[in-house]
Amino acid sequence: MSISLPALFSRSLQDASKAFNGSAFEQSTQDLIQSSLTDLKSLSARILGLSLFSPNEILEDISTRDLIYLLVPYALAEVQGRVRAAGNDERIVFLKQSQNYISTFISNLENYEIIPESERTLHAQDPTKIKDPASRRELKIKQYQREKDLRARIETIRKRRGQLPVEGETETDFDLISSLLPKKAEAADDDEEEDSESEDILRETILLLLRLCYAQSQSQLQSLAQELDLLQHAPRMPPPPPSRPEDDRRGKERATETDMWKLDAPRGADGKGPLLDPDGKPLRPFTILPSGTSDRARMAAQVFGPGHRLPTMSIDEYLQIEQERGNILTGGGPASENALTSSEQLAIDSEMDGSRDGAEKEEMKRLKDENWAQFTDENPRGAGNTMNRG
Repeated sequence: MSISLPALFSRSLQDASKAFNGSAFEQSTQDLIQSSLTDLKSLSARILGLSLFSPNEILEDISTRDLIYLLVPYALAEVQGRVRAAGNDERIVFLKQSQNYISTFISNLENYEIIPESERTLHAQDPTKIKDPASRRELKIKQYQREKDLRARIETIRKRRGQLPVEGETETDFDLISSLLPKKAEAADDDEEEDSESEDILRETILLLLRLCYAQSQSQLQSLAQELDLLQHAPRMPPPPPSRPEDDRRGKERATETDMWKLDAPRGADGKGPLLDPDGKPLRPFTILPSGTSDRARMAAQVFGPGHRLPTMSIDEYLQIEQERGNILTGGGPASENALTSSEQLAIDSEMDGSRDGAEKEEMKRLKDENWAQFTDENPRGAGNTMNRG
């Protein structure tokens, strides 16, 4: 008995979701990936045989139940990219297959005019080809914000339908696609009339999901192109010549001795040539010297430190300290010129008869006058003038 399209798609998505939550290096994960890939390829062939989609149709001609199958090429590309490759050549083949699947998915959505023109223009731009860092960052933010808005709208509709993810479990895009597939009861009874409102909500959710996967596919297509370019320019390792056991033993000894003093040779196709291409893309791995731990720590301290000496106190604090040291002259100006001198102020204060302060000031003036009289007696006018005779 042939399995139905929804059941086949659901089984492949469940295997893919389990595989994406596991490690790609484990054999059990690869078995799930191969099982999902086989089901998806079988599903794609059956869709093509049933002619569910035709270039002569428009979006309104596609039923809501069939609309979800536009995501089959997207799922194929995602699963194909997780297949473990034995070497660079096999990985290149897998990458090209993923590119073909994604290109088919993008082309179908654009032909049916599912994607608004603004989103097509936004996601068609490659941030890696923009040299201005500010413009590149702004483009990435806009693309991420658009994806976030689409995902939020999908989650809002799913909450209304009561399709919330299980708490504590990580939900992948495959789980999201699977939640929109028709249930078994719905798939078995095709003649039963569906509720119009529920179908409209389901159709809106699928269209939003297609737009979200379109945005992710454009980003994935750019990543695949970069990885493919790196693998195609990677140096090809020549096969090792057959050797005898004695040669292997001697070769290991020489290699051990050589590794103790020999510097690493430049890695590349021939160990020579430029490091960067005209667009600034690295052509082979390289190390920015110096690479010592102490040098790196010193450079890190310079990077995260200021390029100038920072002040240790504010200007007000500095002036306060200088004033306490007596290094700041005060007074002067018209106010100081019109003010009384200390002798004049003392003479005025001593004339305050009948007060304690006046008596104290009078005594201070008397002592000052006596000291001055004693000084003039000991130092007559002209004393000390040697008439320039030394």
